[in-house]
Amino acid sequence: MRILGLDLGTKTLGLAISDKTNTISSPFLTLRYTSYQELIEKLKGIIEEKEIGTLILGYPKNMNNSSGPAVERTLCFKEELEKNFDLPIILMDERLSTSEAENLLISMDTSRKKRKKVIDSYAAAIILDTYLKRK
Repeated sequence: MRILGLDLGTKTLGLAISDKTNTISSPFLTLRYTSYQELIEKLKGIIEEKEIGTLILGYPKNMNNSSGPAVERTLCFKEELEKNFDLPIILMDERLSTSEAENLLISMDTSRKKRKKVIDSYAAAIILDTYLKRK
């Protein structure tokens, strides 16, 4: 079973997926949304099609380890995931994942316009990679 990494933003959800051996993470897709239910419906198809066994959800704590509105939003989304999927859902510290993704895309000479479209899936790949390395 593969593992799906999730990077929740206010308007987008970045997705990354592991290989079948759960050793490599790859950016997969960025979903735009207006409601969590809309995301759940899209995720149902992806989870079934890609044979996902675990979800890794980025946990956006502040740099000083405090919790802000993004943590609250993430915990609400985690509850929705738990209601709809009978899968392990693991929270993974995502501090600096977006800036790391930005630096990676810049080093790959990705245009600003293209970076904006893919940065969330790259951040999800970094979150998932962090989990895979710790596992």
